Amino acid sequence: MVFMIEKLKTIVKNSEYDAAVIVSPENRFYFTGFDSSDGYLIASGEDAVFITDGRYIEAAQMKVKGCKVVLQEKSADQIKNILSSFGAKSAAVEADRMTLSQYSLFASAFGNTEIIADGSLDREINAVRSVKTPEETEKIITAQRIAEQAFEHILGFIKPGVSEKEIALELDFYMLKNGAQGVSFETIAVSGAKSSMPHGVPDEKIIENGDFVTMDFGAIYKGYHSDMTRTVAVGSASGEMKEVYLTVLKAQENALGSLRAGLGCKDADFAARSVIQNAGYGEYFTHSTGHGVGVEIHEYPNLSHISDKSLKKGNVVTVEPGIYIPGKFGVRIEDMALVSENGCENLTKAPKELIIL
Repeated sequence: MVFMIEKLKTIVKNSEYDAAVIVSPENRFYFTGFDSSDGYLIASGEDAVFITDGRYIEAAQMKVKGCKVVLQEKSADQIKNILSSFGAKSAAVEADRMTLSQYSLFASAFGNTEIIADGSLDREINAVRSVKTPEETEKIITAQRIAEQAFEHILGFIKPGVSEKEIALELDFYMLKNGAQGVSFETIAVSGAKSSMPHGVPDEKIIENGDFVTMDFGAIYKGYHSDMTRTVAVGSASGEMKEVYLTVLKAQENALGSLRAGLGCKDADFAARSVIQNAGYGEYFTHSTGHGVGVEIHEYPNLSHISDKSLKKGNVVTVEPGIYIPGKFGVRIEDMALVSENGCENLTKAPKELIIL
């Protein structure tokens, strides 16, 4: 992952600070390609050093390229010495991700080096991470294909008498058995009146005829996440259920059709939200239309009505409008899309027409 390390060096080169100190597992992984629960990545515009402990040192020395790998001993002294060797008068930290205890460590570790904790490093990293390389996109697609196979499998598993928890566990087991490194998040499988809760928790509730079942799930492949949601009906669907489902599907397709580089994120949100509002369900769409996906399940950009950002070529975003009627039911349909210069490529191939099992 020399290329990713070079991205961090470029951030520093183009900044007003002399070095960057990375503490979060997600950003350490992004820039080094090495997954670890502890460690520090320190970079200047020209050099980089990865500090990790004895649990990871051998593997890190074998896998991490493009920067020096050293054994973690006295972290404060090591960080201070590295910054001194870089000649750094100022160093930026991840203000959005670091803990107070880490900041306290840095206050002593940095010595005469000024700490820059104004969020500028976070913003630069978020912008870089939001634009996926072809290699990153392929990993996301592979993760998505695993999730889609799980969806195809679960359609033969859902029936009256099984519980929400059993559906969630079956999805997880299938993904893990068929190539997933892990699951993207705690799988959501909610049914009947509980499907009106966008992030409801699956429990022992039994599936019944006439229920909607909403499933939100994803797989991790080589550190990259996928994310999809499908809502299916069991036995039958009422006229109201069908109307709501088709409204959500129309909203989602309208938003997907709007995506392109340069489009305002709030405009992408409006493309979905306006359809739902015009159908009379505006009060029941209670979250943003989508978010970026990559090393983390929620990344930049956000397809939100309060966002002031615009889409860029290479963004991978979810498009997931929903309608949630308390006490009755809810519907959400979610795909992932790769933004291009003049449109987008839908990375999700699972069917979206209303399925009645």
